[in-house]
Amino acid sequence: MKLAIVTLFPELFGSFFELSFVGRAVASGTLSVHLEPMRKHGLGKHLSVDDTPYGGGSGMVIRPDTAVAAIEAAEAALASSTRPHRVLLTPQGQRFGQATARALATHESLILICGRYEGFDERVRSFVDEELSLGDFVLTGGEVAAMCVVEACIRLLPGVLGNADSTSEESFSLECGGLLEYPQYTRPVSFRDLEVPEILRSGDHEKVRAWRTAASRERTLTRRPDLLRAPTKPRGEDES
Repeated sequence: MKLAIVTLFPELFGSFFELSFVGRAVASGTLSVHLEPMRKHGLGKHLSVDDTPYGGGSGMVIRPDTAVAAIEAAEAALASSTRPHRVLLTPQGQRFGQATARALATHESLILICGRYEGFDERVRSFVDEELSLGDFVLTGGEVAAMCVVEACIRLLPGVLGNADSTSEESFSLECGGLLEYPQYTRPVSFRDLEVPEILRSGDHEKVRAWRTAASRERTLTRRPDLLRAPTKPRGEDES
C-alpha cells in the first residue's frame, strides 16, 4: 500500500513508522509512506495555512487553497497507478470501525488528511472521498486519529503480522460474526484463586469451539449489545 499523510506536524510520525509491525511493513516494502507538510503550502512570510472564519467565531479555520494544494502534492508524490483514496479525519465524519478498516486496506493508495485548529473550510470536503471520525469526541488534531487508522488497516495486509490467522478470530472480525472476541487465557492455570476454565484444558476442540462461540455472544450481549444488531459485512460488499 502507498500511504500519504497531510499534516502540520509530520515529526509526530517519526517513531510510529519505525517501530513494531508498522515499522516492519515499511521495512519490507509492504507499506510506503509519504508525509506531506501542510505548512509547505502556506501563504506569506509566515506560511499561514489558516484564517479567521467568515461570520465571526472563535479559533482559526484551515484555508481551502492551502489544504487542497497539500492534498494534490501528496497525490503527486505517491505516483500511484490509480487515484489515491482521500480521507478527511474529522469529528463530523462517519465512525471508524473494523469494516471500514477492511475496506480501506483494499486500496492501492491512501491519503489521510489531518486537521487542526477549528477544522477545515467547508469547501475542502469537495476534494475528498470520505470523512472519518474515531468517535464522539474532539482531538486537538488528526494525527493520533491517522495513526489509529493506519494501525487498523496495515495489520490486515498480507504478511504484516507473523500469524495470518491473527486477524481472523478477533473482536469485530467476520469469523466472529462481528461480535467481541471470546476470553483468552494462558499460563499459569491458577493465579490468585482465578482459574483457567477446565474446558479450555480438556483438549476437546469441538467443546472448546462451542464454549468460545457462547462466550463471545455472552460478552457481546453484556458489553456491546448494539453489535448483535449490526451488519458484519464490510461496506461495499454485495451493495447494488
